[in-house]
Amino acid sequence: MALSSFDFQQARVKQVLFKSRLRSVLYGVREAEPELFSLRENPLGQWLQNSVKPALGAQPEVREIERVLQQMLQTGQDLVGRYTRGHIEESRAGLDQINSYADHIESLLNRLEKGMATA
Repeated sequence: MALSSFDFQQARVKQVLFKSRLRSVLYGVREAEPELFSLRENPLGQWLQNSVKPALGAQPEVREIERVLQQMLQTGQDLVGRYTRGHIEESRAGLDQINSYADHIESLLNRLEKGMATA
């Protein structure tokens, strides 16, 4: 299955959704669901597994996206742990690290998408 620019746009939306859900947890709007931090159940992780790996699994960007996503999910889980222990400001400050991971994933998605366009 060939990936299109729409597929990559959907991946970007999935990443924004994760950050939005995490922010909602850290600001007390919603509860954290365990699947939010599971690579297998995270929408971007599922996209990687089901759409990208079959088509582009040999590309180094794919492995790097998966690695950075795992770090982002782990950091998000740690931030929620801090929040639930009462370290609210510290947990919210950690959103900068989440944004850094997201920016890295975005640049990798761009490289992967451009590589497909030239292939």
